[in-house]
Amino acid sequence: MNAALEAEGLVKRYGSRTAVQDLSFRVPAGSIYGVLGPNGAGKSSTLRMLVGVLRPTAGRISVLGGAADRETMKRVGYLPEERGLYRGMSARSAIAYLARLKGTSAKIAFKRADQLLTDHGLGKVRRKKIKTMSKGMAQKVQVLGAIAHEPDLIIFDEPFSGLDPVNQRVLEETIRAQAAAGRTILFSTHVMEHAERLCDRILLIAQGQAAFEGTVPEALALAPSVALLETEGDYDLATALAPKGFNIIFDGEEHGNKRWRAKLENGHGSRQLLQACVEAGAPLSLFEPARASLHEAFVALVGDKAAIRVEE
Repeated sequence: MNAALEAEGLVKRYGSRTAVQDLSFRVPAGSIYGVLGPNGAGKSSTLRMLVGVLRPTAGRISVLGGAADRETMKRVGYLPEERGLYRGMSARSAIAYLARLKGTSAKIAFKRADQLLTDHGLGKVRRKKIKTMSKGMAQKVQVLGAIAHEPDLIIFDEPFSGLDPVNQRVLEETIRAQAAAGRTILFSTHVMEHAERLCDRILLIAQGQAAFEGTVPEALALAPSVALLETEGDYDLATALAPKGFNIIFDGEEHGNKRWRAKLENGHGSRQLLQACVEAGAPLSLFEPARASLHEAFVALVGDKAAIRVEE
């Protein structure tokens, strides 16, 4: 398995505070790789070390098979967590400028900028100045600037932050398209759903340390199985089944029915849960075994305290 990026024993300290502790991972070439964790877990510090913005306190980094020097970094696209474009530039000029910084000629840079803006529904505003754009639109321009030089490795730090659901989906499509073109993508996020839909492999970080590294199915296998249920009227399923040892969580109401999510753990499977519902006389309108989510896998690995922060 060829690696587009390798990190071994990464440590980053800020004075007496350790932000990243002994982090090691390999990003396979051509893959979509997610670095996940709650806000403050050490994701941004890790990515900044990978692109040379920060120097590691300890550890080793290999990018595209070699040292992260200036020539190698021309083959890397990077979207920092702190967004920033020259506000007086037009969208096409901003994208072309970022591409030219990576060694692309002016002619090709502007041609790619125009094409990218057109492909992403921004062709009509390509000459609009950044300062007149909404925050979300300006962020889309910066994302395009990170890929305009057609890098081999793309690193996005919290790329979905600040985007509405529609534009989050558009960005997911952009990431998939870049991967389909043979590029390696690494992105950080605290929203597990994006990684669950996109990633080939993930790294879960909690308090600066690796809680898990592997594929999404491998992570999901570590979480308890779940079942989705609905009951009619005001029936309290959680209270009714608590004496039988079931962990039932209220999940809202829909069309007058209460929705519940049951964690199947401690030897309790879906068959035992259904039997308990029948014995309790629960007025079920839905019973559906379901796959655990990546968020539930994260909770199983690092606990509820970190999971609360993931939802922020």
